[in-house]
Amino acid sequence: MNLRTPSKTLFKIKKDGIQLDRYLARIGYSGDLSPTLQTLQNLVYQHVISIPFENFNPLLKQPVLLDIDSLQRKMVEDTRGGYCFEQNTLFSQALQELGFKVKEIAARVLWNVPLGVTTARVHMLLLVTIEDEDYIVDVGFGGLTLTAPLRLQERAGQKTSHETFRNLPVESEFVLQAHIQNDWKPLYRFSLQEQFSADFEVYNWFTSTHPRSPFVTGLMLAKTTPTARFGLRNNELSKHLPSGTTEKQFLTSPEQIKTVIAEVFQLQIPTAPEFDQALHLMLQPLD
Repeated sequence: MNLRTPSKTLFKIKKDGIQLDRYLARIGYSGDLSPTLQTLQNLVYQHVISIPFENFNPLLKQPVLLDIDSLQRKMVEDTRGGYCFEQNTLFSQALQELGFKVKEIAARVLWNVPLGVTTARVHMLLLVTIEDEDYIVDVGFGGLTLTAPLRLQERAGQKTSHETFRNLPVESEFVLQAHIQNDWKPLYRFSLQEQFSADFEVYNWFTSTHPRSPFVTGLMLAKTTPTARFGLRNNELSKHLPSGTTEKQFLTSPEQIKTVIAEVFQLQIPTAPEFDQALHLMLQPLD
C-alpha cells in the first residue's frame, strides 16, 4: 500500500448533504418534524419497517461506503437495505438535520456469543438527548432492531411494538437485553463514549472484509413488519411473532432463496455471478 496515497474508500467520511425530503418519502413519513420524543418514536418505527437489514455488499466482496451520498443512493434512491453502520449513520444524519442532539456510540455484541468471550466494538448505535433525557436508538440490529427509543436510565423493561427491552448498568457501561421466551437475553454491551467517523470507518472495514466476519461468510437479512419479524440466515427462513412463537423453513434451492428475498424482504436480487455461487455454497451439506 502506498502510504502517500490514502485509500479514497477508507477516508471518504463526508457526512453532510442528506436529502431529507427524499429520505422521509422512502420511510413513508409525513408527520410532525419538530425534535420531540413523539417525532423520534415515529421516525424510528417508520425507518425500521421500511428499510431492511442486509449484507449483500460484504457477501459479494463489494465495499461498504459510509459517506452520506453513498448511503442515500443505496438505501433511499435504490431502495436497498444495509447493516448497522449504514442504517444508523443515515438515521443519525436525518435526526441531526431535524435538530435532534445525537451522539454516535459503539457496542460489543453479546447476542449468540458464548459467556466470557470478549468481542470487538463492531456495532453502532445512537444516543439521542431530548429535554435532558437520554435515549438509546438503534435501527440496525437485524432481527432484534429496536422499533422504539429506550430511556437510557430506565432499569425496568420497556415495551416496544415487538419485544420488551431493558438497559442494565455494568460497571461504567450498559448491557441491552431483550425479553425472549420468558428470559432476558443480552444483545450488546455499550459505553457512552462518543465515536467519530474515522472510528466507524475502521470498525466497518473490519466487519465487511475480515475473512471470519459473519457478514462476509454468509447471507444475513432481516425485515420488521407491524405484525412479525422475518430473518434469513443463508437458507434458513425465520418468522418471529409477537406472541413469542417462531416458524422456521429451510429453503432448498437458489430459486427459493431469490423468491424469498424479493417477496418477503422486498429487495432486488443481486445480479453479480458471485451471488449465485454463494447461494449454491449455502445449500451444500457440511463435511
